[in-house]
Amino acid sequence: MQTRREFLKKVGYAAASAGGLSFLTGCATTGRMTSAGKARPNIVFIMTDDHASHALSCYGSRINKTPNLDRIANEGMRFDNCFCTNSICAPSRAVILTGKYSHINGVIDNKVRFDGSQQIFPKLLQKAGYETAMIGKWHLKSSPTGFDYWCVLPGQGDYHNPSFIEMDAKRRYRGYVTDIITDKSIEWLKKRDGRKPFCLMYQHKAPHRNWQPDEKHAKMYEDIDIPLPETFDDDWSTRSDAAREQEMTIEHHLTPGDLKVPPPPGLKGQALKKWKYERYIKDYLRCIASVDDNVGRFLDYLDEAGLAENTVVVYTSDQGFYLGDHGWFDKRFMYEESLRMPFLIRYPKEIKPGSVNEDIVVNIDFAPTFLGFAGVNAPSDMQGESIRSILRGQTPSDWRKSMYYHYYEYPGWHMVKRHYGVRTERYKLMHFYYDIDAWELYDLQKDPNELNNVYEDPAYADIITDLKAELKRLQKKYGDSDELARKYIQENPEGDMPANRQKRGPARK
Repeated sequence: MQTRREFLKKVGYAAASAGGLSFLTGCATTGRMTSAGKARPNIVFIMTDDHASHALSCYGSRINKTPNLDRIANEGMRFDNCFCTNSICAPSRAVILTGKYSHINGVIDNKVRFDGSQQIFPKLLQKAGYETAMIGKWHLKSSPTGFDYWCVLPGQGDYHNPSFIEMDAKRRYRGYVTDIITDKSIEWLKKRDGRKPFCLMYQHKAPHRNWQPDEKHAKMYEDIDIPLPETFDDDWSTRSDAAREQEMTIEHHLTPGDLKVPPPPGLKGQALKKWKYERYIKDYLRCIASVDDNVGRFLDYLDEAGLAENTVVVYTSDQGFYLGDHGWFDKRFMYEESLRMPFLIRYPKEIKPGSVNEDIVVNIDFAPTFLGFAGVNAPSDMQGESIRSILRGQTPSDWRKSMYYHYYEYPGWHMVKRHYGVRTERYKLMHFYYDIDAWELYDLQKDPNELNNVYEDPAYADIITDLKAELKRLQKKYGDSDELARKYIQENPEGDMPANRQKRGPARK
């Protein structure tokens, strides 16, 4: 018996053929032909804000189910070791657009205005004949460039009755932001120029703080106790002062606006901490449930329109997030929960359904990958690598064995100190600097929850030597260094790049 999805695909293909959009023309459904006679795929880049991979059931979540997002993994590939270079919203978005580290693209923190005149992959796709659109959360202060159409939230945007800036005109919409972003994305697909392949950046506000669910999901999990993370009561005893001086604990730093209602009278200590966690995590998961429903609706439209077969669909978030892990919410630190990004990708023509990959992939790789699918050579100044061969099941013999991270936004929201580090398959070495000089080392094989900092353990002396050498190698490769980091601080103590001084706005949470 054929499934509903299979039926919709057949109906879509039939409709496309009836309209003269056959595979041989390479037009609306399949994308324009390359010189080799193959239709170039469409590209849909779905991104949420602060969605941790361990809140996706395809990644083994203990606390929620995401059946529609799981569809992308089940019909494509799930990456288990995809990481960000700088775990904070605007910098990650700038890295994804440019394929370059923060110190190169200029957006080292959420305060800096993105320089839209620089090279980004949507501009290169435009030049190659793609129609491009950006709909949803932008969060880069400047107006989008490189898009034939754009409609974005101003700043963080609102969950309910949000305003959008559409091609420089501001307009308010009634409804829930996740539904509206999906409606507008589907509407654009229906109205686009069907003679060209397209790239759509379909980007959600959810599940960003302060986690306001829609009416449909407002009662979800109401009578359910959400399991506490294993590290909920981490006391950070082996870590540096950086872990103790942050301001993002469930216990002390969630605000009345986050919790929505006052705690029950007389609640204190561990009981109050657990109550705050439940208030936070349930609203967070309710926002994700709406994303999941809407992505399902969007995927159904691709089926109905006959677009699914020749469209690369990516799902990711701009970074990970602490879901009570180590007693925290938010991101920023290089610890696993915020370093790791969910990354799911489906392309029926090339990717084996249900594939799982454990290679180290970084968000600098996204831009070269999208360009590769379009038949466009990535510019030499992009610092990432295309993962297309990995998607075909063939990891290059010289693929990276480590990744480099650098976080800058201090002093700032949540007071996470500046740090950089290297992560290999087994180890993670981090250096906190600025008003501190502290190192942390974790053996991820023995200590996957990163509870035991072994930097002072003599047994790891040789490993530390090797990791510091690898750290230096990566800094040289990507054009960063201790000296450059300290120069940024001396010349621009609030975080501006020396070569990219731009008008700053207020910091956003």
